[in-house]
Amino acid sequence: MHITDITQEIHAASKRLSNSADALFGLGKEKAEAERNYRSALAQEILKLKSDGFPATLIPDLAKGNVADLLFQRDYAETRFKAGIEAADAIKVQVSALQTILKYQTDI
Repeated sequence: MHITDITQEIHAASKRLSNSADALFGLGKEKAEAERNYRSALAQEILKLKSDGFPATLIPDLAKGNVADLLFQRDYAETRFKAGIEAADAIKVQVSALQTILKYQTDI
């Protein structure tokens, strides 16, 4: 691998890392919005079930079951955010490896 190829790879990986940072901001916002939507709907559902006279011991499980789609969306958003972090970390490792190769080749 030539030095110019390595520097091009480092540049491309750095660009991907920059793009992944932008994507993480979007994923973080989606995660926060999904959490807000879930908690808001859960609170409303708990109040509804209380006013309908359901036993207090059943309300948490019933409420969570009734807003399960929002719980799924929240968990999915969190998983996507974590996957984005993992992808960014993988790019960092790639850049580090390329920098090591570049240093090794320039020392030769």
